[in-house]
Amino acid sequence: MDCENRVELYAPKQEKLVFHPISMDDRDWMNEKLKEDNPRACEYTFANNYIWAKVYDVQVGTAYGCGVVRYREGERIQYSFPFGNGSKKSMIAHLKKICAVHGYGLSLYPVTDEGRSQLIEWFPGEFEISADRDDFDYVYTVEKLLSLKGKKLHGKRNHIARFMDDGDWQYEPMTERHISECRRMAKEWTALRAEKWNEEMEQEISVLEVALSNFKELGLCGGVLYKGGELVAFTIGEPLNEDSFVVHFEKAFPDLQGAYPMINQQFVLHEMRNYQYVNREEDTGDPGLRKAKLSYYPDILLRKYRAAESHVVFANETEQEYITEIWNRCFGDSRAYIALYLENRFEQENMYVVYQDNRPVSMASFLRVQVTINGKKEYARYVYAVATLPEYRKRGYASEIIKYAAVKYGEPLILQPADRDAQEYYEKRGFVEAFGESPCWIYAGRCVEKPNLHILPVQERTLKAAGETDTAEMPEMLGRWMVSDADEKEYKVVRDQAFAGEGYVEWDEEAIAYAIRENQFCDGRTLLLTDETKAANPQKAILMYRMEQDSLHIMETTLDDDELHNIILPELLEHTGAAWAYERNMGGMVLLPGRLQDWDCRAGYLGLTLG
Repeated sequence: MDCENRVELYAPKQEKLVFHPISMDDRDWMNEKLKEDNPRACEYTFANNYIWAKVYDVQVGTAYGCGVVRYREGERIQYSFPFGNGSKKSMIAHLKKICAVHGYGLSLYPVTDEGRSQLIEWFPGEFEISADRDDFDYVYTVEKLLSLKGKKLHGKRNHIARFMDDGDWQYEPMTERHISECRRMAKEWTALRAEKWNEEMEQEISVLEVALSNFKELGLCGGVLYKGGELVAFTIGEPLNEDSFVVHFEKAFPDLQGAYPMINQQFVLHEMRNYQYVNREEDTGDPGLRKAKLSYYPDILLRKYRAAESHVVFANETEQEYITEIWNRCFGDSRAYIALYLENRFEQENMYVVYQDNRPVSMASFLRVQVTINGKKEYARYVYAVATLPEYRKRGYASEIIKYAAVKYGEPLILQPADRDAQEYYEKRGFVEAFGESPCWIYAGRCVEKPNLHILPVQERTLKAAGETDTAEMPEMLGRWMVSDADEKEYKVVRDQAFAGEGYVEWDEEAIAYAIRENQFCDGRTLLLTDETKAANPQKAILMYRMEQDSLHIMETTLDDDELHNIILPELLEHTGAAWAYERNMGGMVLLPGRLQDWDCRAGYLGLTLG
């Protein structure tokens, strides 16, 4: 018995939990416990864990009426989410204690949406729960794979028709008499990939051998496909739950047209008529495999999460009232304004929080953006709404969140500090000035006295409901420019053309759509200006502005200063009744990962900061 298990045997008021290498002796109890849960993720079968046992040192245990699987990959230990109708919460609490004794946090995988909700409820603020697209299971209806109806699957039908052209083919359910032929074909299939061979392929072939060697004992189901009397494809799977079948292996000679779609369809036809869904597992991030699985247009991309104990965790949908309180108390913005942000920009994995006293007390959003660095577009995160409740400040929570995110994402972190104090705070945490800063200009226009440049906080402005427009109609023309309201597609095209280059921070259409809504909410307009004097190639520009009491704030524009000051602003001030106008591009700051430390970040354009 290893040290880990000795710790558990003597833990007071706990059930005994002893892990041992998975074996055929575990088949019946695991199948029974798995059946109680009606699992959806492809990993939750006895056979799948058994065939991967040597690769991941798979061990199993049972307690609290649940089963659990332990995996080891190098030095990393990971546990499955508990399965069965017992107390999963007690099992997870027990696993947390095991890990604590050995000096590391508990890591669970795979976790489904249901498991995610349970972790959030049972252990609030204790697990970072994140999904990786590479791990999502592809799930299709049996009817779709059987009929291949519709234009999108026309190509699959054509490939199958070519395979069937001469009629010299045959499908058979796999039995033990086919095993030797499948082994031989697997060797030939492997030889065809000698140039692309890698460790993952080697593992898969070794796992396939375990499946073939224990085909009957594991209760697996398979099919074989012959062409001209030669085996050209085979596939292996098993029932996953009452309405789903999972496919673990599918091999076919790639140079034989139609072999893959044919074995796919025939296996469904002969073995899955009593099921509703087919789970074809994940693509592991392999581009070719992803393309192949997407070509069948999955009905469900089953999200699977990794949950890891952490002090910094993702905010979740149940915490929005806490987030609203933090935001309102720290920034003074109205609940309506905060709700606009949360409804449009909050996602499962773009805001981190720190818990204290059973609630979030510190937060920061990290919004996906792209920035051109050394001529290449790099993914980055715009850091927004960093806040900690006053009574929890000076404990380093916000710094902890930022440091954690920098490591987690491994991408540049970009922000625009609100004032000099904020700038000094971020400088101490490794951020440097970036993206340039344009001088603030003020256009007095109708003003008699020099205006006092003071930006009013959001809650003191007259806020409009999203979607509400000015009652005063915008003139059809401003100077030589025809005027219309810009949508996100038009805005992005014009913005990208005007500012693209080194250091340009580029937002996607979804982000720009929010910026337009937020600006409108704050008594603003977003205009598309079109000069049709050049009929063959009309020139376009954008102008986003908002009213702040008697001032007109230019949020962003692609117009040059001369055109803006001499033509646009006089008419715009007249239209809005504003006394003066101003623009301020404050530049920004960036925290660069090690691989990009050589970048000269002083050039570029940040501009639109979405809130």
